[in-house]
Amino acid sequence: MNVAAKKRFGPLLLIAPAAILIGVFLVLPYLNIVVMSFRMPGQGTPYGPGFTLVNYGKFFSDIFYIQQVANTLWIGFVTTLACLILGYPVAWQLARGNSAFRAMGYGLVLSPLLVGIVIRSYGWTILLGNNGLINRTLMGWGIIDGPLPLMYNALGIVIALVHVFLPFMILPIMSAIQGIDPSLEAAARSLGASKATAFRRITLPLSLPGIQAGSILVFVLSLSAYVTPSLIGGLRVKTMAVTVVDALIDTFQWPFGSALALMLSVTGAIVVVVFGRLTVMKWKA
Repeated sequence: MNVAAKKRFGPLLLIAPAAILIGVFLVLPYLNIVVMSFRMPGQGTPYGPGFTLVNYGKFFSDIFYIQQVANTLWIGFVTTLACLILGYPVAWQLARGNSAFRAMGYGLVLSPLLVGIVIRSYGWTILLGNNGLINRTLMGWGIIDGPLPLMYNALGIVIALVHVFLPFMILPIMSAIQGIDPSLEAAARSLGASKATAFRRITLPLSLPGIQAGSILVFVLSLSAYVTPSLIGGLRVKTMAVTVVDALIDTFQWPFGSALALMLSVTGAIVVVVFGRLTVMKWKA
């Protein structure tokens, strides 16, 4: 291969392995889901012969599924907001704290990732149940007369999801804050700005890329979460991910389950794109 050919095809050869992996394990499965969503429902088989729009018609004609999408988006939004509120101070402390605290803080932040999500979810059932540790402690102290409804509702799902996904919010924000030159804040303070003003005018705007990345990660992971909502929500609260799995495995409706999965993906992608555009505009402003 001559020099001109190397310059022309060299970059393509470098990205070819990654492109092949993405194509085989991401693009092709998505295309398969798209095709499956247009297949005819089958009788005793995953799908029947021919193609149809009946699966999407079933989704849009039933308010139950639209409400499930709305509930899933709401749970994802609340989980993301809670992770941001709890995670930003931790990320700032890890980025600007002393080295001794930083090492311990890294361990505490990453420790939930060392435990399987099923075990973590079962742990929250022990804490949040009607006879769980929290309710029994509060009733034992005489603070409440009866158990608080902490499980089998959206509140319990959000609490468990925040515990599961909080590291995915902390790490990007911490990385963004570490990239901010501390001398900028010192210069603002020397010009008469208070700590709050320096944070609001300098640290917070410059850390928006980390906030954006962490929020998108947590939101997308919350939408697609299955184990935690199924264990904590039970049969009373069903997110779209749980409904998709039920359609694919329990009722063996592969075309309809694929249509539900695509509608969730499209809705989540629209929210992420809008959020990304708004945060980029705010960051540039």
